[in-house]
Amino acid sequence: MMRVDYGMLEQLIGDSQALDRAIAGEDLSYKDGLELMNYDNLHLLGAVADARRKELVGDTVTFAASYYMNYTNVCTASCQMCAFYRKDGAEDAYTLTPQEIEQRVGIAKQMGATEVHIVGGFHPKLPLEYYEDMMKIIKKNHPQLNIKALTAAEIFYLSKLTKNSTKEILSRLKDAGLDSMPGGGAELFHPEIRKKIVRGKCTGQEWLDVIEEAHNMGIKSNVTMLYGHIEKPEHIVDHLIKIRDLQKKTNGFITLIPLKFSLDNTELEQEHLVNNECSSVYDLRVIALSRLMLANYLNNISVYWVAYGKKLAQVALSNGGSDLVGTAFSEEIYRAAGKATSSSVDELATMVKEIGRTPAQRNTHFGILKNF
Repeated sequence: MMRVDYGMLEQLIGDSQALDRAIAGEDLSYKDGLELMNYDNLHLLGAVADARRKELVGDTVTFAASYYMNYTNVCTASCQMCAFYRKDGAEDAYTLTPQEIEQRVGIAKQMGATEVHIVGGFHPKLPLEYYEDMMKIIKKNHPQLNIKALTAAEIFYLSKLTKNSTKEILSRLKDAGLDSMPGGGAELFHPEIRKKIVRGKCTGQEWLDVIEEAHNMGIKSNVTMLYGHIEKPEHIVDHLIKIRDLQKKTNGFITLIPLKFSLDNTELEQEHLVNNECSSVYDLRVIALSRLMLANYLNNISVYWVAYGKKLAQVALSNGGSDLVGTAFSEEIYRAAGKATSSSVDELATMVKEIGRTPAQRNTHFGILKNF
């Protein structure tokens, strides 16, 4: 860790005790988080977050060559914030066979992917063996490829569907080739807001319990935070503190990916509960707060350019972000909500160079594979 001279920033902070504590490297409290969610000087907040970023991880911006695989869009849940799911039997519902998945993974490998990110819906008819077969065939034919598959919410659903414990499911999938887990399904943990944006999915605490089991078995994971819909500042702060608390116990989270809610084609839009996507100012506040609340425990803060667009993503990298997630080859969930979703490692490297930072391609666990 390098020590940054905060100099002028310390003089500008004035009476913000939360920013004083952030600069001192202290853990921020719930009260501190609320203060910063309402702090009126966004430029100063972002500058402190960026200084902490430099101190903790330096000037390198990382990204992975990642292939996104959605094995099915069939889902028994019907979450108000999701444009991707379909009910079983719907005209545009689909489920890939393990062989079809392996064929796509072969294409991904040719494209340079080092990881395959596999998520889907809660399919009511797929047995556990389907997932085991999927992973076995990928690992057999592409042993070096990192299989990052199934969210904690999917594991919890499989447990209920198959009447196996979540620990048993995780163990069997690990034996089949599961290397790591994506961070989806976390949404927001607080029950007050979760029940308004999630329907038919595990509770926030159940998500945390499953991911803690995975971490204890040596399966590391990402973690997400869905924001920009109907939440309040306290829900954001609560989510970040729960991530930090679990990270203190397991050190199993690889990165936090704040996910900006994408409005198009969702139930929240159709019912006029949300009429506009949140502002870029709010995006930058969330990135900065994430950096400051998680500092010293989870120091990889990812900027998901698919949700932000490339220009705003560059600004977010100057407000505490240090990673661009990845190339998102074949991403379908944000595409269902109207977003462009693919890029190349060279394009991402150019984005980083344009803001004067150092780009590097990484693997799933943030080991550097290539410098640009």
